Amino acid sequence: RVAPSFKMMENKVFMSFTFYSTILILKMYVVAIITGQVRLRKKAFANPEDALRNGGLQYYREDPDVERCRRAHRNDMENIFPFLFLGAVYSMLDPSPAVARIHFLIFCVGRIVHTIAYLLQLKAPTRSVAYSVAQLPCFSMALQILLATTPYW
Repeated sequence: RVAPSFKMMENKVFMSFTFYSTILILKMYVVAIITGQVRLRKKAFANPEDALRNGGLQYYREDPDVERCRRAHRNDMENIFPFLFLGAVYSMLDPSPAVARIHFLIFCVGRIVHTIAYLLQLKAPTRSVAYSVAQLPCFSMALQILLATTPYW
């Protein structure tokens, strides 16, 4: 029996999508680690058992810095997860590899700048501009997917 061929791995667009998606997922893991480190540094735990292990129930509390990290992570989930769907489907539409790479790169850089602006509390409108720029390729991919699938509606 012959092993199945991995045609998607021969698709330059899909490989580019995979590269940028993996960077974004690793970035999300880094934000989660940062959140945990800020919790430990600020002694602000979300669960009473964690507070008890780290000094007492008085540390079962919220902290503005921890909440900022959590909001950055939540914003990533609200934006990166849809990108993963859109990018995967868009990769199947046989777009130009150069154009697709630009879509993926813009989204990835926008999300990285957004996270840096969020965590470092950079001056407005840095974060909102990064957010908006990252949305452009998503809207473009969504529109192209809709146009390609409209005949099947």
